Amino acid sequence: MKLSASRLKELAARHGTPLFIIDHDIIRRNYRLFKKRLPGVQAYYAVKANSNPEIVRTLFDEGASFDVASYNEFMQVYTYLRHFNPQEKHFYIWDKIIFSNTIKDHQTLRKIRKYRPLMTFDNTDEVGKIARHCDTAGLILRLKVPDFGSQVEMSSKFGAEPGDALALIRQAHDAGLEVEGLSFHVGSQCTNFENYTSALQITAEVYAEARRLGYPLKIVDIGGGFPVPYESDSPRFEKLARIITAECRRLFPKDTELIAEPGRFMAATAAVLISEIIGTARRDGKLFYHINDGVYHSFSGVVYDHWIPNFRALRTGRQEVCAVVGPTCDSFDKISTAESLPGNLRIGDLLVTNNIGAYSIASSTRFNGFEGARVLHLNTL
Repeated sequence: MKLSASRLKELAARHGTPLFIIDHDIIRRNYRLFKKRLPGVQAYYAVKANSNPEIVRTLFDEGASFDVASYNEFMQVYTYLRHFNPQEKHFYIWDKIIFSNTIKDHQTLRKIRKYRPLMTFDNTDEVGKIARHCDTAGLILRLKVPDFGSQVEMSSKFGAEPGDALALIRQAHDAGLEVEGLSFHVGSQCTNFENYTSALQITAEVYAEARRLGYPLKIVDIGGGFPVPYESDSPRFEKLARIITAECRRLFPKDTELIAEPGRFMAATAAVLISEIIGTARRDGKLFYHINDGVYHSFSGVVYDHWIPNFRALRTGRQEVCAVVGPTCDSFDKISTAESLPGNLRIGDLLVTNNIGAYSIASSTRFNGFEGARVLHLNTL
């Protein structure tokens, strides 16, 4: 997001700090870029990346589909279907919502049974649970695939071994459930594109064998992980899109429905944070800037997402290596201990953080009684 220093100061003066600014034009631009580069792939926004209702509304209006992980996320999307007639609601839920959390509690399954949802699974016990509590569901079997070099790995917690896939499909079929396809996730912020080519090859082999055995699979879900340009040298999404398109054409029949679950890709670059210096100190020779936001709030991605924060001062001065720390009384609340910033910043000066739209306020807390950043929306319709 490109806002001038004067505009940032104006917004901070008007709304206070910390101020989390979301530009909905950028969300629309990211969604349209995804559709342009991967026109044959249906994009299900991963609500967990940033569940702010206005973001969900913007993408709903753009025609996006949605990847939800819980009943509450499902109801966020369902809110926008209230004016639909029953048949339209049924079709939308079947066609545009997927429960991609492979483990669901039985209360959630019972509550969503009437909606006949699409959902993922990856183990024997989940098949039995779904058969008992949500036998109307369409199933997607999630496979374990390589995720080397991704910012957040997934394979240690999710995904069936490819060698177990056919047995799981058979078990689901014998339980009266319909397995509609396969999915994988190469890890969040995947910069190693070989993960995608390996995952697609593994998925294609299982897909072909399952269809040969008579199981009518029709969907391949390529998950998320699409890289965001956090740095100027980050691998480009456009290059990855060309690779995915070529591999899918080579590996899967033409009647295969391709879907994906981009979250970070849609939200990350759409937000900027303005924080304020509330204290300064020299500690063991290093300059510490204490700000009014931290790892328990908008910078939670430093902890949960392995995110490397960035700061820019709106005052110039001689640079030195500084620490930037949060407002809580927990010593863990250190955002960065190696930021190059002007050494002459004072209490009341502002710091700006770009590309903070994903996995930030979504996992913010109210630790120590701090409310967290105020959210400001730009360019909503």
